[in-house]
Amino acid sequence: MAVWNKLVTALRGAAHEAGEAVTDSQALRILDQEIRDADNDLNKSKEALAEIMAKQKLAASRLQATQLKIGEYEGYALKALETNDETLALEVAGKVSLLEAQQAEEESQLAAYTQSVDELRHAIQAATTNIKRLKQQADTVKATESVQRAQATVAGRYTGSQSRVQNALDSLERIKQKQAERGARLQSAAELAREGSEDALDAKLRAAGITPQQGNAQSVLERLKAQKASAGKSA
Repeated sequence: MAVWNKLVTALRGAAHEAGEAVTDSQALRILDQEIRDADNDLNKSKEALAEIMAKQKLAASRLQATQLKIGEYEGYALKALETNDETLALEVAGKVSLLEAQQAEEESQLAAYTQSVDELRHAIQAATTNIKRLKQQADTVKATESVQRAQATVAGRYTGSQSRVQNALDSLERIKQKQAERGARLQSAAELAREGSEDALDAKLRAAGITPQQGNAQSVLERLKAQKASAGKSA
């Protein structure tokens, strides 16, 4: 039973690691989608803020109009009192009372709009800051991922091509050696051709009597006779 539990735990761990691997491989795509969703929500919040601000402005205008009417009817009531017409003054006072109730309601409504505008402004500002930070982090992650992929590609190619590079270098060395040997053979052949050409030229010069012939027995004998004759005269 203990072995079975360990096996189940191991399988759960493997499944969890596989799930994490899939999530990590899609992390950038998920991050981009999250940013797009956040931008959409932010735009909707801005639209809602614009609507509430418009309602706030209308509520403020209604409140101002009500306040003006209250002042106007209070003036009428005072004039009625000045003429001792309390019945009319009481009727006007009733109108003022209704306007004051309306004023209280409009003030409450305006306060609610104002609070909503303030809260939504702060929420939009915070969301904008967070989205900006998230985009910066996403850009950093993408840049790092691109650099690391490039490094991995270069490293893989370098590791896999070391033998090919070494073979190419060896081939270059063999080519250089063959070129050196070929150059030496060509140089030797040129020297031999030059020597053969000089021997042929010397033979032609000797045949023409321009250069002396090679030493022979007759020339040696003539030289010895001359030496003997010279020696006899000296004695």
